[in-house]
Amino acid sequence: MFWTNIFINILLFFYVIDALLMCLVVLMQRSKQEGLGAAFGGGFTESVWGAQTSQVLVKTTVVLAVLFFVLSISLARLYSYREALTGHASTLKQELLKPVPAIVTNAAPIAPSAPAPVTPAASTSATPAAATPASNAAPVAPAQPAAK
Repeated sequence: MFWTNIFINILLFFYVIDALLMCLVVLMQRSKQEGLGAAFGGGFTESVWGAQTSQVLVKTTVVLAVLFFVLSISLARLYSYREALTGHASTLKQELLKPVPAIVTNAAPIAPSAPAPVTPAASTSATPAAATPASNAAPVAPAQPAAK
């Protein structure tokens, strides 16, 4: 575990340096509007790296990005390895692994009741009582038409 912590600290150092260098290289690249790339002086990068400055900066960005992802994955694996060595789980993991308490009741199980039969006359009736009969009520006969 001692070596794991030392290796994590070393990789974190290079991770931060890589992130800072990647930010610097991206900011040094020329944009179409001569954005922040012009802040370093128009000919400064060309005099240091030559006329093909954009090619050098693009290649450097790609290399730093690949290194950034490799370091990210390596650090994630080392952190999970260190967590497995210590045996301490996070609080979220502890909550998820808690056993679910069983619900014990002393009452006898209730048998499901059969639904009340619905007659065709009750389903076509316009009265609210006949449209939704109670489960223990008798079916209601349809209303007779009023005589004139």
